[in-house]
Amino acid sequence: CPFSKTLFLYCLGQCRLVDIASASNFHCFKLRHFHLDLRLNFAVKEITGWQVLELVAIQPGVQTLVLDTHPSLLIQSIDCKVPGITGAQDISPSLIYRVDPFTDYGSSLNISLPAYVIRPHRAFQITVRYTTTDGPAIWWLDAELTCGQTRPLVFTQGHSVCNRSFFPCFDTPAVKSTYTATVRVPEGVTVLMSASRSAYSKQDRVFQFSMEYPVPAYLVALVAGDLQHVDIGPRSRVWAEPCVLTCAVSKLGGSVERWLNVAEDLFGPYVWGRYDIVFLPPSFPIVAMENPCLTFIISSILESREFLLIDVIHEIAHGWFGNAVTNATWEEMWLSEGLATYAQRRITTEAYGEAFTCLETVFRLDALHRQMRLLGDNNPVSKLQVKFEPGINPSSLMNLFTYEKGFCFVSYLSQLCGNVKRFDSFLRAYIEQFKFSSVVAQDLLDFFLCFFPELKESCVAQREGLEFERWLNACGPPLCEPDLSAGGVLTGPVQRLCDLWASEPPDPEAIANFNLSSWSTFQTVLFLDRLLDRSPLSHGRYQTILSRCYSAQLDEMNAEVRIRWLQIVVRNSFYPDLPRIRGFLHKHVSGD
Repeated sequence: CPFSKTLFLYCLGQCRLVDIASASNFHCFKLRHFHLDLRLNFAVKEITGWQVLELVAIQPGVQTLVLDTHPSLLIQSIDCKVPGITGAQDISPSLIYRVDPFTDYGSSLNISLPAYVIRPHRAFQITVRYTTTDGPAIWWLDAELTCGQTRPLVFTQGHSVCNRSFFPCFDTPAVKSTYTATVRVPEGVTVLMSASRSAYSKQDRVFQFSMEYPVPAYLVALVAGDLQHVDIGPRSRVWAEPCVLTCAVSKLGGSVERWLNVAEDLFGPYVWGRYDIVFLPPSFPIVAMENPCLTFIISSILESREFLLIDVIHEIAHGWFGNAVTNATWEEMWLSEGLATYAQRRITTEAYGEAFTCLETVFRLDALHRQMRLLGDNNPVSKLQVKFEPGINPSSLMNLFTYEKGFCFVSYLSQLCGNVKRFDSFLRAYIEQFKFSSVVAQDLLDFFLCFFPELKESCVAQREGLEFERWLNACGPPLCEPDLSAGGVLTGPVQRLCDLWASEPPDPEAIANFNLSSWSTFQTVLFLDRLLDRSPLSHGRYQTILSRCYSAQLDEMNAEVRIRWLQIVVRNSFYPDLPRIRGFLHKHVSGD
């Protein structure tokens, strides 16, 4: 396929790309590498230290370096050095800089550069000394908010545009670089980062990290606290607080290496070396985060093996789709999430069968259509190519369309090939072509048509009603959905039970023939979601049958089941069960 990666990178960096979520002038510079030297102070909840950026100017005449930052990040001084130049120009006095407002999620750091720095192909170093305070990327947890409630913990969460409050950066997924870090901590604190190599000096209480593969700023992550580990495979270990570790290891066992092997068979080598997992307290703001080499995941997910399985496999899939090849702007987040969701389902199909994958997909597509009913068919956030208005935080626009409508489009591309194995081959080639790069949708689609010239010749991109352009820019639900009939053996009983509840009046004897305790978690939550869609039910029907059938039984199940059951309780105003809500919230919100 005569597709020039060099030309692609030049066009991407120089001509085509605008990221309105970044205040930086990233298109003027090449970021070769950066280093962080940090000290964590749990007593005052601050990180102090410095950052060294190694840069090369790639546009003539540029006199200012603009980085993304945040009002909570306090700049102390900025210096410049040109390696190899001695004398007065080797280390300059502090540079002149100013911080300007940008949006409510960040500011711009404007640094005036000395004239001698701007030379073609000449690398220079900028050192920024700073202190973090209460920025959105950094989460300080007092001991009582951790799982063990014995020691405090801190973690960072950079997605989508939060890491500008962790360190000044080109906070755009279009820019990738390697990084190193030195982190100094109090005694008894273990530090982990999303890095491929690490070392620890016990005498100095210093952790050293190195990420040898280029990553965007949002994938730089740190966690520090009372953490221990157990190896669960040749390239994987589980990290957690001691009170969580045994459960986490027992739930994952040797599965992670199996999932990695399946993914490699499908999409090519796993390029990040290690795949470790750290389980975080319930305060973690999302379910999981695909930080390279170190997935962050919420500990409450351990209650449900099926949800744990899906979420870990999804983060593994990001090792190829999202981390190795990344969406160049947040307006096309589906390029990471839609492809990762497709890859996740290819892995589960190979590992657990097509019926299980179809059941999970039906459950998620149900949720997509539920969100569609709430938002309306013409809501612009339902587009795959979302156009951000200036000042809109990209994180606020992350939704099921990114995942499930993106998945449906990727599934449609797979169907066009006529053979899922041929599409696997395409995805392997796509990863190899764009590895460690950032792409836009047109790169994926051009490469697809180049890889399958017969499809290009038959003009599949312009097929009426299913045009690629319409997939990307039309509001509303997916233009088509994959055939999920292979899941009928698992989804059929769910639908039959839902139909019984929809009948007037419901037949208690027929309903009693369905034993939810024998169902999988995904079957149970699919049923409860569909029952919730029909709520409120008539009070008599709920009180005499629904509670008697399910209340005690579902109360013994995992959190994914119970939260849906308790929503049905609220929606139907069934007062005898309301105390169960208080108990659930106490456990899962307080972290007890």
